[in-house]
Amino acid sequence: MRKLLLQSLLQRPLTVAAPAPSEQALAELASKVGQAARRRLGRSLAIREVDAGSCNGCELEIHALNNAFYDLERFGFHFVASPRHADVLLVTGPVTANMREGLERTYAATPDPKWVVAVGDCGRDGGVFDGSYACVGGVSAVIPVDLHIPGCPPDPMRLLQGLLALLRSA
Repeated sequence: MRKLLLQSLLQRPLTVAAPAPSEQALAELASKVGQAARRRLGRSLAIREVDAGSCNGCELEIHALNNAFYDLERFGFHFVASPRHADVLLVTGPVTANMREGLERTYAATPDPKWVVAVGDCGRDGGVFDGSYACVGGVSAVIPVDLHIPGCPPDPMRLLQGLLALLRSA
């Protein structure tokens, strides 16, 4: 037993390090997003994240947007606790039968004009959960969707690019 414990402490991990994101690409994206948000709204963009029944992979990537590296606040975006203060609903996961009414109420509580972004493959069409007795389907099966951000899960750069595309299209 001691031998196994000692080997596990001395052995290096077998995982491969993630590629480093480009600092220049992030800075360029930051300036574009900030300019588009101020031009469209005249202020920062308020986001309400809604988990409609996901596996939490997309939530981890969304939470990474708030870390010191991506720092979503410098782009003119911020997360809000209430849908009554939101401009964008960022919805993750397939909509479960138990979350259908909650998502509809959240959508109704969000003031106009509002945008809905379905995040990840599950948000688009149910993903791997499609056809399950517990799932209604993708987000668009319950509320109108303005933008889909593909990926399982999409990385923070793709999320930022999707939000920029949303601002440009609106």
